[in-house]
Amino acid sequence: MVEEKQANAQPSSSICPPDKIIFDEERGEYICTETGEVIEERIIDQGPEWRAFTPEEKEKRSRVGGPLNQTIHDMGISTVIDWKDKDAMGRSLDPKRRLEVLRWRKWQIRARIQSSIDRNLAQAMNELERIGNLLNLSKAVKDEAALIYRKAVEKGLVRGRSIESVVAASIYAACRRMKMARTLDEIAQFTKANRKEVARCYRLILRELDIDVPVSDPKDYVTRIGTLLNLSGATMRTAAEIIEKAKNMGLTAGKDPAGLAAAAIYIAALLNDERRTQKEIAQVAGVTEVTVRNRYKELTQELKIQIPSQ
Repeated sequence: MVEEKQANAQPSSSICPPDKIIFDEERGEYICTETGEVIEERIIDQGPEWRAFTPEEKEKRSRVGGPLNQTIHDMGISTVIDWKDKDAMGRSLDPKRRLEVLRWRKWQIRARIQSSIDRNLAQAMNELERIGNLLNLSKAVKDEAALIYRKAVEKGLVRGRSIESVVAASIYAACRRMKMARTLDEIAQFTKANRKEVARCYRLILRELDIDVPVSDPKDYVTRIGTLLNLSGATMRTAAEIIEKAKNMGLTAGKDPAGLAAAAIYIAALLNDERRTQKEIAQVAGVTEVTVRNRYKELTQELKIQIPSQ
């Protein structure tokens, strides 16, 4: 029946252009708007049989769990017994029942972590969540970092290395992939591992997992540095334009993107009369004053930027 139905629908779909086909939800039909022909009918509704008009109603009536979460070691699939000590009706449990639920909870926690890989992932995901919160990373970046770490565990790259170092390297790789301006020094300062060890793990991850990481763009750092310095949008836009001109002239090759962004911010602040000292900008950007000064001289000379007298 299915094959016969598909065979019958084939001529209609070939005659009617795909952009002219619409779906009628009330009738469960695919209709061609040009010819009026019903291409397919009696489509099964895959959605819920109930309706909800507010988020609270939707949450109350839904009978499924949440989506998979990469930042939980078991992806949130297993059951979690909460600590409210209340039954399904919201009534508090009596002392005897509470002790019984406490025993259930203890064994449930033990059952969730069975193998050494589970223990490794549980510890790593807690560490990833901690560093991610300290760096104010978005959920998308943390999910990407968790996915990279899971691949590293599957490849056996964590064996013989500290979990903190590999987690920090995964976060840095995720930030680079998602174009989130975070330096290796910023990430390393929130771990017990030193920068050298994190950098070594990062290079190992790139080599073994064959991860495609785009080259850091100095413009990605402009918004973050400008926001921390309370600069206007016009100044940040001017800084981005300076970086774009420098890139077109080949001045950004081999230079630290954070240093270039800091120098561009410094020049833009001078041009827009929002003066900030080199020391202030260097501290926010995580580079030295010497770096800001050198990049500033290069950009002003090569781009022939006239700085107003102070």
